[in-house]
Amino acid sequence: MHTRRSKYKTLLAAGLLLSWAGLLQAAEVIVMSSGGFYSAMEELAPIFEKETGHKVTLVSGSSMGSSPTAIPARMQRGEAADLLMLASSELDKLIAQDLAVKGSRVDLVHSKIGMVVRQGQARPDISTKQAFDKVLLEARSIGYSASASGTHLVNNVFPRLGIAEYHQVMAKSKEVVKDRVASWVARGDLEIGFQQVSELLPIPGVEFVGPIPAPYQKVTIFSAGVAKGSKQPEAGQALIKFLTSPSAYPLITKQGLEPAALAVAAEKKQ
Repeated sequence: MHTRRSKYKTLLAAGLLLSWAGLLQAAEVIVMSSGGFYSAMEELAPIFEKETGHKVTLVSGSSMGSSPTAIPARMQRGEAADLLMLASSELDKLIAQDLAVKGSRVDLVHSKIGMVVRQGQARPDISTKQAFDKVLLEARSIGYSASASGTHLVNNVFPRLGIAEYHQVMAKSKEVVKDRVASWVARGDLEIGFQQVSELLPIPGVEFVGPIPAPYQKVTIFSAGVAKGSKQPEAGQALIKFLTSPSAYPLITKQGLEPAALAVAAEKKQ
């Protein structure tokens, strides 16, 4: 009997040690994510947490822009972060500024710019350049984001309409800061709105019209990188591995995004 009790105590102690070891290994991963990948992270993070025991803390911020909540601004202020998820061009800048770890960039998804109207409104034809131009000129008000998609529209799309038309469109356009463009459209504050497709789809009260036509379209690559000074780089790398695994693809696709590995493979076949 004494021997059995000793064995039981030994096994119990071993079990407690393993439990404590698991708790010690669990980490909080602070993730700064731009809107393009934020909704996908909201769905994927709980799955990662359940599989690993790690906790993911999400912080929202745009890839660029003058807002104090933009990821570059947060990093320059020294806010704590383990992983950064934003447009690849902006992540490269943070790496060059030594605010993200060199060699840590991993491409996550390819994202297109889309358009929405208020729920119940007719979906206009934007399938061609001519049809899209007509929609822009006839719209009463237009919204665009303060990040990558909005920058592209203002710098590369609206100017191609012509000088007079450009000024006409800009006069009725609004840059939406620290909010989703679709939320403004849903409330009726703006007639049409543009943003990354993945930032439009989760918002209730709008109708998704579709991606803007090819002549104007710009695919943005969203990437992840380890933040300089990360306290949990290993847990962060585990999260990146999870996000780029085929098991994450269905939820990523559901958000209107294309996994980077699939996009690259498709391009090689063309």
